[in-house]
Formats: sequence, structure tokens, C-alpha cells
Amino acid sequence: MLPVYPRAGSPVRQKFSITSIHTIMSYNRREFLQKLGFGALQLGVISAIPASAWASSLSYGQLPRSSPEAQGMSAKGILDFANAVETDRLNLHSLMVLRQGKVVAEGWWAPYAPDLKHTLYSLSKSFTSSAIGLAVAEGKLKVDDKVISFFPEDKPATVSANLAAMRVRDLLSMSTGHDKDTTGKLRESGSDNWAKSFLAQPVEHEPGTFFVYNSGATYMLSAIIQKLTGQTLLEYLKPRLFQPLAIDDVDWEIDPKGINTGGWGLRVKTEDIAKFGQLYLQKGEYNGKRILPASWVEEATRSHIMSKGSNRKPEDDDWQQGYGYQFWRCRNGAYRGDGAFGQYCIVMPKEDMVVAITSETSDMQAILNHVWNHILPTVKATGVPADKGIQGEMQKKLGSLALPLTPGKPASELAAKMNGKAFKLADNELKINKVSFEFDKGWCLFRVTDDKGEHLVVNGLGNWKIGLTDLSTMPLKLVLTPVPGEKKTKIAANGAWIDDSTFEVTWRFIETAHYETVRCKFEGDGLQIEFKRSLAIIGNTKDPRPVLTGKVIA
Repeated sequence: MLPVYPRAGSPVRQKFSITSIHTIMSYNRREFLQKLGFGALQLGVISAIPASAWASSLSYGQLPRSSPEAQGMSAKGILDFANAVETDRLNLHSLMVLRQGKVVAEGWWAPYAPDLKHTLYSLSKSFTSSAIGLAVAEGKLKVDDKVISFFPEDKPATVSANLAAMRVRDLLSMSTGHDKDTTGKLRESGSDNWAKSFLAQPVEHEPGTFFVYNSGATYMLSAIIQKLTGQTLLEYLKPRLFQPLAIDDVDWEIDPKGINTGGWGLRVKTEDIAKFGQLYLQKGEYNGKRILPASWVEEATRSHIMSKGSNRKPEDDDWQQGYGYQFWRCRNGAYRGDGAFGQYCIVMPKEDMVVAITSETSDMQAILNHVWNHILPTVKATGVPADKGIQGEMQKKLGSLALPLTPGKPASELAAKMNGKAFKLADNELKINKVSFEFDKGWCLFRVTDDKGEHLVVNGLGNWKIGLTDLSTMPLKLVLTPVPGEKKTKIAANGAWIDDSTFEVTWRFIETAHYETVRCKFEGDGLQIEFKRSLAIIGNTKDPRPVLTGKVIA
């Protein structure tokens, strides 16, 4: 058995989003937990967290809490926003709304939770821009410095006029003059010297005149910081930005030479995103302390070049409002940092408001539309009378948010027959040679053996089970640039019988934006396994991995 404590409905479980529990195995308990990656007994169960629970138990560094009405907003608009994004299936993971410096609404769609970091993708760029602002303030560089001046040993033998003219400000404003994003060239060059690969790319346009979204340009900003300071971007920002904002659990992906990727790969919590937005809203001040020069905040968040949008009309498109120094301008006088699949730090100066969102969506504009249509109109010039009914409804909604579990039944007659069965798989490019299943009430242990060893995932039946996995060493997960020292990743897993002979599990890598499904179809003594990444699911494309087949081991 795997008994779980505390049980649903207990006061302790209501208060915390991830509850530490004791997991008891009747056999090889210590070995079992060590294989899962736990030094102590820490397997978790997700439960919802009402914002009011956190308001009474704030830890050092957290933002102050309040109600929407106390800060001149209506709870109804926030409630409508939460309902709308669910109706549109936009797959949000978290939401935090700040008004006048106070958190007035917050919620996490389980299994995501307040104390989990989240991959920011290109929202990382706004943090990199801040590092340049700090370095400028310290006199380490100027935005008009030429890019090649920092890399004399890496510049090509022949330097074109456009490359020679490229400035730091052109990196910041995505106007380097490249015709296409350089990121793919850097990552696929086969060289560990990404700066040299960047400088080797043709520069087709005069820098400062042509916009193209270019994560390689942001990487170069990170490389410049490391050149100037001898520190990685992350090391440089810790005492200057992260520590003053009480952001104490942060990591950033690196390139083969140990340089932070800059344009992507930062992981922080949702509240950390909100703090960063509040810093910019307050023009570089936080808790009464000057962190960034106000002049830098103004310069970084104004439009320097017109960005390219979609086929939508400019008045309907938040990607056609102009681009600053690694910040986008928005409609309604706002600006934002954002990242792929819907990571947002939205700052609304006129309304004195910040909205932080994490998600995995294929329609980023739809999320912004709901912010403008539901949250923005809630702000009133005068006091808003408290409506206990709406307040309670909003708190209940935000306190019970959850992403859907694997659809299906928690049990099947076949489960008993498959319990403990191992299957030998035919040769495959994933190098997975054996899988087995152990079913019990409320959980299923899925064992996978490949050329690197055995990997275990406990899947809840009707709930999420939280654990650690080294699936990152397998081709089951998105290939990400490694985070230094990280060998295991946090996972939330659940499964269900989608029909009498098919068991499907959903694995959410809960400090990323992504998940995947693994469908196991039993036919006599045979097994067929099909993998599908969330990116293939939301993009309605075929997963490139093969369908695996196997036979039961007698």
C-alpha cells in the first residue's frame, strides 16, 4: 500500500499546496525512495491553495496581500478571467494580480503550485536586459559600444560594415540587422563557442533599422556581462537584483562553455515574476531601495523599433505595438516581458497594476485579450464596495484550480492481471528494453529500463503524485540546455484506463511548461506504447518517437 497523509479536507492539506507525506512500502522501502530520487520521505500530493491561507502565513520576502475591493478593483473581473481561460482551454498554470503593490488575487492550476519554479522561456530576456541596465549604471559599458569590441578573438577574419556597426542597443532592441533569428545556428553549429558562431552569421541589414526576434542577440548580452565581470549573468544578478527582491531559488540554463543562455532558460516562481514587474512599475525601486535607475526603466520599456506582428490588425495585436530593450509594448498603455507558450509579466502603469501568468498555450494573444477584457476593466477610480458573495466565489475558484487529470477510469479488470508483469520490448531508437507495472489502490508504479538503467514514476489514479525523476536522461522529455548540477526533475503523474485494455498516464514536468502522455495498450501477452509530447498535442502534430512493442516476460 501507499497510504497518503494528511487526507483531503484536513486543515493542513488545505493550507499548503504540496504536502510532505510519509510513503510506506512493505518491501525495499529505502531503496524504492532512493531510486525515485528522495533522500527523505517526500512523495507529495497536490491540493488546491486558497489565497486567504497564504495571507495569514506570509514568509519573509513575500508581497503583501489584500482583497481586490480594498485596492479599487472588482473580484468579478478576476473570476470572469479564470472562467474564460478555462473555457478557451488555454492551459494556464498560474495567475497573480497586483494592484497598488499588493497581491489581490492568486491561483495555481494543480499540479502547479506556489513553491515551484517555472521555465520562463523568453521572459528571461527582460531579466537579461536588467543586467545590462545595471552594468551601464556601474560604468562597465555603454549601449552604443560596438558588439565586436567585446570579442576581438572571436570576430571573423573579414568584418562586414554591418557587423562592425552593430551596437549593444541593437542587441537589446532586436535590431541587429540579421534577416533571421540566429539561435538555431548557435545551438546547431557544433561549436562550443556560441559568441563566435553569432559573429560569423551574415548581417544583411543596417543595424538599428530592421526588427527580427533574435534570441541569439540576447545570448550575446549574457556573454558580454560575463566578459566584463568574470561572472555568469546569474552570478552577477544575484546580489544586484534577485537578493533585493527576495528571489532566493533561481537557476538559469547554460551553453557548452558555462555562459547563461540569456534569451531563455531562467526559472523562478510566479511571485518572483510579480516582484520583477512591481520593480519596473515602481521605476526601479523596491521596498524603498533603488535597484535600477529610473532612466533605464523608462528607456527599456519604451518603443525603440516597430515589431512584426501577425495577420491581425495592429489595434488587435499586442505584437505590433513596438519593442523596447527586451520588453514588448502592449495595447492599453501597458508593456510586458513574455515567453513562449504564455509566460507573462504584464505591467500597467496607468492602473498601478502587475499581472504574472505562466502557462502552456498555442494562443498567447488570447490570454492577453482576456486580461484586457476582464481584469483591466475591474480597476475603478473610486472605492469599490465589497461584495462578499463575489469575493467568496472568486476565492473558491482560485483555491480549487486544477488542470484535467487523464480522462478515464481509475481501475480495470485487466489491472489485476497486469500487476507485476514485465514486458520485453523490441529494439527501438529510444533504447528502452523493458517496462513493468505495479497497480494498487490509488496508484500505479511504472518502471522503465533503458541503456542507462531503471527509471520509476508513481502515477496517481484519480489524483496527482509528485516525485523526482531522471527522465531527463531519456528521450521522453523536451531536450533542454542543462541547468548546472541538476540530474533529476520534478514530475507530477497520474493515470487512468481510457478503455478496458488501454492505460494512459500524463506526466507533467512541473518546473517546465510541458507535459506528455504515455499510452499503454495491452493485447493478450503483447504491449504497445505510444508517446506524445504536449507540444505535439497543442500543435496537432505527430510525435516523432516510434510506437514501441513488446511481449510479456514469462
